[in-house]
Amino acid sequence: MSLSAAARACCRLLTVIRCPPVGSSSIMSRLLHSDGQVNGLKNKGKSTICVEGNIASGKTSCLEYFSNTANLEVMTEPVAKWRDVQGHNPLGLMYTDPTRWGLTLQTYVQLTMLDVHTKPSLSPVKMMERSIHSAKYIFVENLYKSGKMPEVDYVVLTEWFNWITKNIDLSVDLIVYLRTSPETCYQRLKMRCREEESVIPLEYLSAIHGLYEEWLIDRSSFPVPAPVLVIDADKSMEEMIQHYEENRGKILAA
Repeated sequence: MSLSAAARACCRLLTVIRCPPVGSSSIMSRLLHSDGQVNGLKNKGKSTICVEGNIASGKTSCLEYFSNTANLEVMTEPVAKWRDVQGHNPLGLMYTDPTRWGLTLQTYVQLTMLDVHTKPSLSPVKMMERSIHSAKYIFVENLYKSGKMPEVDYVVLTEWFNWITKNIDLSVDLIVYLRTSPETCYQRLKMRCREEESVIPLEYLSAIHGLYEEWLIDRSSFPVPAPVLVIDADKSMEEMIQHYEENRGKILAA
């Protein structure tokens, strides 16, 4: 990594810090001024469930299924924000040129997922689509391991993540891992025809799958922040509904 390249990467990060996206100031204000403390943000007596899995593994369908459950609030991934930051589409830019835009997108993903984690819930149970943990352990890690993220970008994002997890309570009570084969995800991805995903190859889904397996099944890569309930999600929607009903007690008891 040349000095000029490192300098450009640092400048991009400083731009994000000095000129935060719309809405980020309210997030930071809530974090820094809640009861005058940085930590201790989790609502006591409430639980958080994170639904994890590859792209097109069925996470949204899972959340939709549980959305009518009493005393449970569903919080989806803020994909709409990633597609439109004051008219810019960092998600689409990242898929087109991950080396150039990986840091930009993942910095914003980290911020918006932090917002979801710390947003007060009116219900005893919060069910989230993915987490700030998988944003770092899966997607940032994949960019770096595939050679598409310069080391200086990776180190800076890691420093931010470590500070956040050390100083803010982002504890999770249960991870529901929708375990799917990359081939199944690839077929579903093609069927739903999202514009940004049209350039995703099977190799990318295989890499994401491998990182999830190392993290949640083998437990050989990064800390797992909660117990893991593994659900075979290579099934039809009808079969998945049966799986959800069979595991409802385990999921809601988190």
